[in-house]
Amino acid sequence: MNLFGKVTKALLTLLASLGITLANATENMPGGPAVNQINFAAPATKIMEQIHGLHIMMLIICAVIFIGVFGVMFYAILKHRKSLGHKSASFHESTTVEIIWTVVPLLIVIGMALPATKTVVAMKDTTNSDITIKVTGYQWKWGYDYIKGEGEGINFLSTLSTSREAINNLAPKSNTYLMEVDNEMVVPVGKKIRLITTANDVIHSWTIPAFGVKQDAIPGFVRDTWFRADRIGTFRGQCSELCGAEHAFMPIVVKVVSPEDYTAWVADKQKAMTAGGEDPAKVYTLEEQKARGEKVYAANCAACHQPNGKGAGAFPALDGDKVVNGPKAAQFYILLNGKNAMPKWGGVLSDADIAAVITYTRNAWGNHTGEVIQTQEIITAHSGK
Repeated sequence: MNLFGKVTKALLTLLASLGITLANATENMPGGPAVNQINFAAPATKIMEQIHGLHIMMLIICAVIFIGVFGVMFYAILKHRKSLGHKSASFHESTTVEIIWTVVPLLIVIGMALPATKTVVAMKDTTNSDITIKVTGYQWKWGYDYIKGEGEGINFLSTLSTSREAINNLAPKSNTYLMEVDNEMVVPVGKKIRLITTANDVIHSWTIPAFGVKQDAIPGFVRDTWFRADRIGTFRGQCSELCGAEHAFMPIVVKVVSPEDYTAWVADKQKAMTAGGEDPAKVYTLEEQKARGEKVYAANCAACHQPNGKGAGAFPALDGDKVVNGPKAAQFYILLNGKNAMPKWGGVLSDADIAAVITYTRNAWGNHTGEVIQTQEIITAHSGK
């Protein structure tokens, strides 16, 4: 085959692969953006309905101003051009014109500001909420703590569930690619949900377009917002504040259910949390800790340090690392308190999970310390003893 034939074949192959990619991207995402969507997400709250209305109103006002201004301008240019024998007029100021072009824009601005202010004030009114949930942003996942109302005491982490194989184009992509999580926030329909947002490391932003909610989560600060979903369904969003290398990989999924289903979910979640209560004095074998630690590592560590432990960029390789293979205390300290780009995991993951993931990293890949870290050791390290 000559060079032209090879190039043609390569181009056809590329176009075919692009066609497959585009075909896969033409499915509506459940609870997310739709194919050829050019407007906002379909509203699921009264606030978002008001935002929709404001958007249309502002668009109409801007369109009328655009047509009016440019219509007059082009009419004047075409009908009073020099080629038709017109001569430019010579005048200085007109009090009437100046009053008109001052008062009319002022009235337009007031007409735009009044309904917008009403909506903004409503967006900030977090009083009389039925359920309060604390939302904490981490690099790169979300933590949810139900701190008031039905479900009080429930807490969990929500992490991207799209596989690394799909992200690296080694496996097919679903129609919820990069917008799916292992643990969804669940709330009842028709109830006012107050969200208290903060962050553990850098600024994040909790955003669900269908709710009309976008609230920054800032380290050291507490912000709040609210929503009341009017319909049952699953709604998706993403962190919308650039927060680091894995910014694209921290989606938000909220599942709105009936009050009865929510009560059932709360019961199941509380039962699971109670059943998950572990005896800190229990002694695990190496294989038990490695198996558990591998799951914890895949969910929380692999995004930065890579599944093979080789690291990437600012995130060091754990395979062969002197800290991982050195005295245990140093690794305990880093996981519990964080260091540089490494977030603080103490208080985020359970002591049992931290013990398991440390055991895994010290005995995975090319690391073979043979050490088994027990939960009690992490508890002791927490207390500083």
